[in-house]
Amino acid sequence: MYASSLFKYILVVLFLWNMPAQAAVNIQHWQTTTGAEVYFVENHDLPIIDLSINFAAGSAHDKKTKSGLASITRYLMTLGAAGFSDEAISKRIADVGAIIGGELDADRASFKLRTLSNAREREQALDIYIKILQQPDFPEVVLSREKARIIAGLKEAATQPESIASRAFMTALYGDHPYALDSSGELETVSAIKREDLQKFYQDHYAANGAVIALIGDLSRDEAAKAAERIASRLPAASTISALPSVIYPDKANEQRIPHPASQSHILLGYPGVKRGDADYFPLYVGNYILGGGGFVSRLTEEVREKRGLAYSVYSFFMPLAELGPFQIGLQTKTDQVDTALKLVRETLDKFINNGITEAELNSAKQNIIGGFPLRLDSNGKILDYLAVIGFYKLPLTYLDDFSAKVNQVTSASIKEAFKRRIKTDKLITVIVGGSQ
Repeated sequence: MYASSLFKYILVVLFLWNMPAQAAVNIQHWQTTTGAEVYFVENHDLPIIDLSINFAAGSAHDKKTKSGLASITRYLMTLGAAGFSDEAISKRIADVGAIIGGELDADRASFKLRTLSNAREREQALDIYIKILQQPDFPEVVLSREKARIIAGLKEAATQPESIASRAFMTALYGDHPYALDSSGELETVSAIKREDLQKFYQDHYAANGAVIALIGDLSRDEAAKAAERIASRLPAASTISALPSVIYPDKANEQRIPHPASQSHILLGYPGVKRGDADYFPLYVGNYILGGGGFVSRLTEEVREKRGLAYSVYSFFMPLAELGPFQIGLQTKTDQVDTALKLVRETLDKFINNGITEAELNSAKQNIIGGFPLRLDSNGKILDYLAVIGFYKLPLTYLDDFSAKVNQVTSASIKEAFKRRIKTDKLITVIVGGSQ
């Protein structure tokens, strides 16, 4: 009954809630008594609460000899806590129509909760959510089961050209930097992980100090403050987490060709790109939309797919992180067309950086980005993700309100300067998986 009600509320959110398109997003910010940062948006249009907590516990906080530990720790926290089994946790959450989720990337580990705001449903959902965060059990039997599942997945991934290309690309791009570590780990490292490793990683990385709690929905500031205090109150004692090292730029180009029997070759090119909050972010963001992020209106699609039919899809993106995240171009093409496609992609990138863009391209990109921005804020869940990013990376509270203005301020000259400054085409990392040579 409760799950059905929640589902109906979620379905109507696009029709009933148009706040972001009409008004500024009023973000309130404070700290809990234990040092967690809180970011809150109050909205009573629907009886739903979305919340998340983010920790500096992503895969880049693994050690090379313990690769995969961050991911396993985050996931097993949801599979046994305070004496509740994973089945009992799932049942209590389902009983009140709530949803628990979460994510892990290189920088962050997150836990999300969506619940109805009525007292019974909210309290039961919060109770389980808090137990997961504060009292994880890391049951041995569950660890053994999940390790077996992960190892099977790693063996399967080792046969897939997409996975092979991605791992090889990140290793070549980042070398000894922890961004090179795959969140899934390696066969040897996952096999060696023990329950004590999970317990230590939890104690070292899941303190309230440095955590970011985001809340949005049908609760008052006072209710949000009380919920945040409960969430942060019994987390591990404050610990000092070492900052990630700076990324070292490649000193020369590197191209790897990895044989694979697939009929299509997978090609990845890239370079260390940009940090969160970087001054070049908006010129790079708008420029990349024109280069390869805008789908069918991008230059790479026009040159590689539309004019020459060398790939069904070709894309580019920047992934900003705490340190320099990757700039990446990707495509698939027939094995006998690899060299032709690769040459064309490099020529297109060189021309884009050296010659710049047209005013028509710039105006079109701005219109599309600004026109589509309200759709990126049309639900509680989407705004929740932005709150977490704003908090974790210490972005301005006005980030969402300023977004369109920042895009509008981008010029063709600033795009050209930013790409010339950040992307060195003579030092690109290239990985090609495919062909039988």
